[in-house]
Amino acid sequence: MEPVAHIRSDFSSKFGAPRQAGLVEELRSAVVFEPPYRIAEALRGIEGFSHLWLIWEFSENRGKAWSPTVRPPRLGGNRRLGVFATRSPFRPNPIGLSCVKLEGVDWDTPEGPVLRVAGGDLVDGTPIFDIKPYIPYADCRPEATGGFAGAAPEETLAVEFPPGLLERVPGDRRAALTGVLAQDPRPPYQNDPDRVYGFGFAGLEVRFTVRDGVLTVVDIL
Repeated sequence: MEPVAHIRSDFSSKFGAPRQAGLVEELRSAVVFEPPYRIAEALRGIEGFSHLWLIWEFSENRGKAWSPTVRPPRLGGNRRLGVFATRSPFRPNPIGLSCVKLEGVDWDTPEGPVLRVAGGDLVDGTPIFDIKPYIPYADCRPEATGGFAGAAPEETLAVEFPPGLLERVPGDRRAALTGVLAQDPRPPYQNDPDRVYGFGFAGLEVRFTVRDGVLTVVDIL
């Protein structure tokens, strides 16, 4: 398979990106097609759908070995489950699946038609193999059970964002960044209150600490 598009998002690495799509609806990203697929006719009718499935590659794991069991972050990283019972990126074929909200199509850009989507969990530059419409009557199963991930995680952290630092973040990115921080970007096995963590977001380096359930932003570079 070859990519038909790439994502353009605010995440420069997987650290900081939400662990599932839809957890932070304020996140905005764009699906930019590769030159052979910048064809408006290929998107005819897509605006009739509110959500899309993105089928993509865990490109940062390309060539890495897979394991039959993994430690899901949702379980604190301490319990092993079968890889096919999780959405771990360490898979025999490193393929990801995300449901995103379609906010619009920019038809006339230098890069051809571009999809504007919300709620994504993809790192900037992630290759996308295919795009399919989300069809409610077929894709929504209210009676489904979710195993160890049966309910959406609550925002586990209160976020303290000093006003002077918040002003360094573009206005249209502030709600999204706050939502990302509230989801606790740290690996589940790290809980050092004196450690300063950091990740790239929208061209910035966001640094923070976590103590007693409160995440405090200490610098924006």
